Amino acid sequence: MKILDLYIFKSYLKTLASTFCILMLIFLLQSVWLYISELAGKDLELDIIFKFLVNVSPRLVILVLPLTILLSSIMVFGSLSENYEFAAMKASGISLQRSMKSLIFFTIMLGFLTFFFSNNIAPIAEYNFHNLRKNISKVKPAMAIAEGQFSQIGNYNIKVEDKYGSEGKLLDKVIIHQKKNIPGNYTVIKSKKGEIVSEENSDILQLKLYDGNYYDEIISKDYSEKIKKPFVKSYFEEYLINIDLVSINNIDFSKEDDVNKHSMMRVNELSYAIDSLTDKKIKDVDVISSKMLNRSNFKSINHNLNPKQEVNYENENFLNLFQPTKQKQLYDLALSSVKSTISIIKSNKTIQSYREQNLNKHIMTMHDKFSLGFACIILFFIGAPLGTIIRKGGYGLPLVISILLFLAYHFLGIFSKNLAEDSSINPILASWLSTLIMLPISIYLTYKATNDRSVFNFGDKFLNFLAKLKK
Repeated sequence: MKILDLYIFKSYLKTLASTFCILMLIFLLQSVWLYISELAGKDLELDIIFKFLVNVSPRLVILVLPLTILLSSIMVFGSLSENYEFAAMKASGISLQRSMKSLIFFTIMLGFLTFFFSNNIAPIAEYNFHNLRKNISKVKPAMAIAEGQFSQIGNYNIKVEDKYGSEGKLLDKVIIHQKKNIPGNYTVIKSKKGEIVSEENSDILQLKLYDGNYYDEIISKDYSEKIKKPFVKSYFEEYLINIDLVSINNIDFSKEDDVNKHSMMRVNELSYAIDSLTDKKIKDVDVISSKMLNRSNFKSINHNLNPKQEVNYENENFLNLFQPTKQKQLYDLALSSVKSTISIIKSNKTIQSYREQNLNKHIMTMHDKFSLGFACIILFFIGAPLGTIIRKGGYGLPLVISILLFLAYHFLGIFSKNLAEDSSINPILASWLSTLIMLPISIYLTYKATNDRSVFNFGDKFLNFLAKLKK
């Protein structure tokens, strides 16, 4: 039995390693294509590109590993059944569960390693990946002038409709917003044509504009002048803008910002953050309810009203006790109070909705670390019995079936998490839903494979049912 266990384990390990490498290569290429706009044309060193690939790999491992286990188990046990090796094992009295024994222990250990990886290594890589992308985006701002959208370079927001010519240095329909020390866009420059005339390695980006207008809003401290909204407008045939790039070009790729997102936390940090966010949510609700109660002036009514004798207003409108002018004032006051209250409620509702989404993301991230390890084990118990049932090895039919099952597992998880962000479903359930749905499927397939029963025999059962009806 030790020889047989070793033979199955070696076959599985070789298939697992080769499948993992192939899938990782495919997903890495897809990631490079996804972030090609941030990497291309910036003359990055090879070590920076290598660091980029290293930091993006852990998030891909979490995605690729369950698919690798599912595909490898289908391929190995499908190959054993196709070559009648599994039939020989059954003839010798070796059951499916016994042949899976060594791989079961290996998969359980792999599940614990997956939890350790997602809890300790993936958050660090996510943190480094965020900072590296931020630093890469600052390299060569001339390349960052995108078509059809505003691109921030220093104190300027630049938008061009079209880039053409050598290296895209000729610009068409340029709009520039120049920032000042005060918030707002007070200086706007528009031109029909433009050109980047600075050299590639220069610390000054020279932007030459042709045939345009310069608008500058005058900011006055005098309120009487400010309400007139004065501005200066001038026309130019040629206008040269020099943008200092010294602070932008000197990028330290090892620089790290203090960013602390939910995807960059370990379980203990997530648990602490969840408790803090929950307490903050409860306190916010108490503060909002207290403010709304005070705005209603409910507490002061009994103090302000002290009638000397009881008056019955059941058959008379209370407002008729006041003069028409006073009635109008009361109506306006009530209407203004209601509108203000509704505005405050909507504003607080938006804020609380965002905070609730943030809390739910923390909860789902923490439970994803646990559910991922269980998913690896459950997908193995789906793949191994399914391989003995379909009796096909290689990358053909097993690849198709495993991709279909994995897509069902993956997209079910995505849909449930999207629903859980606004608390449509419980965030804990959203993290475990796809795994819980795959659990009965794994039990069903293991039962079918153990008893040598086919899963895809619905056609035969239907024909037998018709034959019985005919009799």
